[in-house]
Amino acid sequence: MLIAAMSLATGAAFAQAYPARPIKLIVPFPAGGGTDIIAREVANKVATQQGWTLVVDNKPGSGGNLGVDAAAKAAPDGYTIVLGQTSNLAINPTLYAKLPYNPQKDLAPVGLVASSPLVLVVATDSPYKTLADVIAAGKAKPESINYASSGSGTVAHLAVEQFQKIAGVKFTHVPYKGAAQGVTDLIGGQIQLYMSSIPTLIGHIRNGKMRAIAVTSDKRVHDLPQVPTIAESGYKGFEAVTWFGVAGPAAMPKDAVAKLNVAFNKALQDAEVKKKLEGQGADVLGGTPEQFGKLISEDIARWGKVVKDSGAKVD
Repeated sequence: MLIAAMSLATGAAFAQAYPARPIKLIVPFPAGGGTDIIAREVANKVATQQGWTLVVDNKPGSGGNLGVDAAAKAAPDGYTIVLGQTSNLAINPTLYAKLPYNPQKDLAPVGLVASSPLVLVVATDSPYKTLADVIAAGKAKPESINYASSGSGTVAHLAVEQFQKIAGVKFTHVPYKGAAQGVTDLIGGQIQLYMSSIPTLIGHIRNGKMRAIAVTSDKRVHDLPQVPTIAESGYKGFEAVTWFGVAGPAAMPKDAVAKLNVAFNKALQDAEVKKKLEGQGADVLGGTPEQFGKLISEDIARWGKVVKDSGAKVD
């Protein structure tokens, strides 16, 4: 009885005091990419609203696996969390032969943050004006067109692999560790196509450095109304969306999960945050830890089939 009473007292004290020091939010991709943009916008609002200190820590590498693994193996005290996404939580368990973490066993979902379709872009001086132009060139000279993604196993990588299969064309994949170098190489002519989330590329599209030729949503995107979907370009039913969500180590205290969930949901309801994320081409989500966990499980099954059908593997 004494031990039980002490445990209850300790739990109550934790719930009251948490967080008593800065919380580290790991972003498993470099600064400047879509994940980083969303993380900083929402983290800043959480800090302002709650009076907390959130420190964004960019830890890129291995398709986002390094950052997620660091969070999964961190002390389960609620002071290290990660903004994971479809690639490193739902795709990589099937794509990688040896993944150092299990998203369903080693992580505690906190809540969804946002989702975004992808956009396929070319440089503004590219001879390709439409998706049909790209397909025609790719069929004329298989594997002559290089396409970039922000890493093997990302939704962008798998979306293009899936598209090549249904379009009967073959490109050459050039994976990067994040968005910045891929952007530079596309503009410089080293690569011909780039697929990434809209928040990553919309600024370059708006300033005229890139031309968007297709989006992967089932309908046109509000902020890119002139850009057709892949589905309406002759590939009915094609859709690929990446989501972003907060998680922490599996043994993280339930009180910490609950407090973080409330804080992030409140930030996502803020009109300023909604406006900024939607202006970047993202859809604001939110919800419960249970809903996020269910989505992870469903998408592991869904994307696992895509990985197997494509034959893609990463050692």
